[in-house]
Amino acid sequence: MTSLTVAGRRLEITRGDITRETVDAIANAANEALRGGAGVDGAIHRAAGPGLLGELRERYPHGTPTGTAAITGGHGLPARWVLHAVGPVWRGGGQGEADLLAGAYRSCLRLADEVGARSVAFPAISMGIYGYPGPEGARVAVRTVAEHLRGATAIELARFVLFSDETHGLFADALADLGSE
Repeated sequence: MTSLTVAGRRLEITRGDITRETVDAIANAANEALRGGAGVDGAIHRAAGPGLLGELRERYPHGTPTGTAAITGGHGLPARWVLHAVGPVWRGGGQGEADLLAGAYRSCLRLADEVGARSVAFPAISMGIYGYPGPEGARVAVRTVAEHLRGATAIELARFVLFSDETHGLFADALADLGSE
């Protein structure tokens, strides 16, 4: 595990399965419809059980736009809450993708603060099937979360839980770059 202290709070990078994280909230790399999908989204829905989809249908019948997030209970997960973040599909970088990706992370952090979460875990939002380039996606993610940790927040621990060694390496590099500034 790689970590950095930011304003007295921990920012960590680890390899693992986000569905097993024992934190207050986990973020989900969701689609706008909030109805489940592949990758991280599918894994979270499978681990949480059918109640998660039921809550999403009831509370968010029209989903949520790209660059935002919605919150549900954790259902069958160890985490108390799930933050369903909708990151952008990569379209070459000229369509506001970086702002939308940062917005998805900021929306999760804002929701986590609203419910009093002290620990939150994130996947690599938009870096799977949505095609966001790894180095840029990792930099946006790490910088956005670090910026939030520097401000007024109850969050004491933010952890990126990454499935592959390659993605872990990209986030570890982004964290090292941040630490050397």
